[in-house]
Amino acid sequence: MAIVTSSTSQISPANERVYHQSGLIGDWKGNWAGNNQAVGFKVVNIRGARAQIEYTHNGYTERGIGEVNGATISYGNVTVGTKDGKNLVLLFSSGVGKQSATLQKQAAPGSDSILMGSWGGYSADIGKSASFRVLAINGKEATVSVTTDGITRQGTGYVYRNVIMFGQSQISTDDGQSGKIIYQVGSKSFTVPVTKYPPADSSSSVDRTA
Repeated sequence: MAIVTSSTSQISPANERVYHQSGLIGDWKGNWAGNNQAVGFKVVNIRGARAQIEYTHNGYTERGIGEVNGATISYGNVTVGTKDGKNLVLLFSSGVGKQSATLQKQAAPGSDSILMGSWGGYSADIGKSASFRVLAINGKEATVSVTTDGITRQGTGYVYRNVIMFGQSQISTDDGQSGKIIYQVGSKSFTVPVTKYPPADSSSSVDRTA
């Protein structure tokens, strides 16, 4: 049975509609309002009510699990939140000591273009096939069509580095040629290795995905 890796984000569609939690994911950097010292906060992924984070302050980095509460994440004495997905407010509170900082989201490295195209594959281990068509990418949003367990869903996915998340499924690739689709059904997660099909102007543009 395949499991979801620690780098996988699982944000429920309901929470995304209300709180836009995917906007929290990313690398944020800024300075404390009082002393202008550098501070950073990185949200690696969000899985339900837990977030894998990295908190950099005073020259060193803490790594741990934060608690997701609606549109905010709390980690120890720190709480962060964003309204626009571009600027992050960070509040530190310990007894009578309070500090605040405004952080900016850093540009993700790499090109989103490697995700463009039609992907498909089959896993003999679990006996399942899946396909993921990336029709367009506009910033952090992607127009996608996903087929898992014979059901096709279309809509807008969230792009982060070399990953596109859409509902209970996601696709990731390191080289733009091969990758994997991870999707969830109930409490079970399935991983299907996939490859990118040739572009439509090649000799054969038939979508062979199941």
